[in-house]
Amino acid sequence: MSARSKARKQALDLLYESDIRGNDALQILESRDVPDEGPDARPIREFTRELIMGTVENRRKIDELIMTYAQGWDMDRLPAVDRNILRLGIFEILWSTNVPVSVAIDEALNLARELSSDESSKYIHGVLGRIASLKDSISI
Repeated sequence: MSARSKARKQALDLLYESDIRGNDALQILESRDVPDEGPDARPIREFTRELIMGTVENRRKIDELIMTYAQGWDMDRLPAVDRNILRLGIFEILWSTNVPVSVAIDEALNLARELSSDESSKYIHGVLGRIASLKDSISI
């Protein structure tokens, strides 16, 4: 697993925890950043920080897009892991300038296959594919 893939997984873990507990993702991010010393060191990767901050900063628009393009699903009905995979994927597709759209979608699908169901990965692929195809016409 590449360093960026690990950073995405770490970002998903933090967003998922924030979603489930109803806590602020940025506060969780800061509380988990243990310095690079000692046996309990768990430094937060810079790319993880970028993903969390960007997703939180743009969450209102991201959630609006999910509600618009996740046909037949309310945000509350989506499994929390799928909801947060979509949030990360949409952030990377629309706002991340250093990640190709195809990579953002592939990484989201890998997370879905690893952490959710086959149906979820197909559904996530459909939603992210639709958003990617409309990327230039979506006002952000």
